[in-house]
Amino acid sequence: MSSPAFGVLIGQAYTTLAPVIVAAVINMVWVTLPWARSLARPIDAGATLADGRRVFGDNKTWKGLLGMVVLGAVAGLAWGLLIRGSSLEPHNLFYARHADTAAFSALTGMLQGLAYAVFELPNSFLKRRVGISPGTRHGGVWTVLFVVLDQIDSVVGCALLVLVFAPVGWAFVLVTALVGGVTHLVLNLGLYALRLRKHPL
Repeated sequence: MSSPAFGVLIGQAYTTLAPVIVAAVINMVWVTLPWARSLARPIDAGATLADGRRVFGDNKTWKGLLGMVVLGAVAGLAWGLLIRGSSLEPHNLFYARHADTAAFSALTGMLQGLAYAVFELPNSFLKRRVGISPGTRHGGVWTVLFVVLDQIDSVVGCALLVLVFAPVGWAFVLVTALVGGVTHLVLNLGLYALRLRKHPL
């Protein structure tokens, strides 16, 4: 069976992953707010490995992870209600084998948020291993690699999640990584302009 056209895949990617895009933007605001300070603890609890460096670092917190899960669920529910019965609904791949119900939309939104947060962790782990501190600019020979990984790690996680729910192939994952990476970059630049990010990349 041939893969859908590039334009169709782009439309499916944006329609399917719209909730996690919204959740990620709002979460950037959430983690800067003074509320729920007890959750602003690092996921790695300050642990270091044999190299003396942190596992993930201070920027990967329970507050950020919880924010993505809860905001993802809310955004998924809202998006499902918004597109129900519209021409966009068939393009949301989570509904390929399941009805657009409130519970299912909230569940897939929550899972998108969880996938987004979890798939950022290996990138942070690798950065710590090569000596890049959390929240700092990239440098040296690793610059290009980590600039790319920063844009696509969480997007790839969400695209892989879609494979569990829909009869799509790896072309969807590749296209989603491409357009999602570009979208992530644009959003980062926008958040930097709004002073919600310390660095543009």
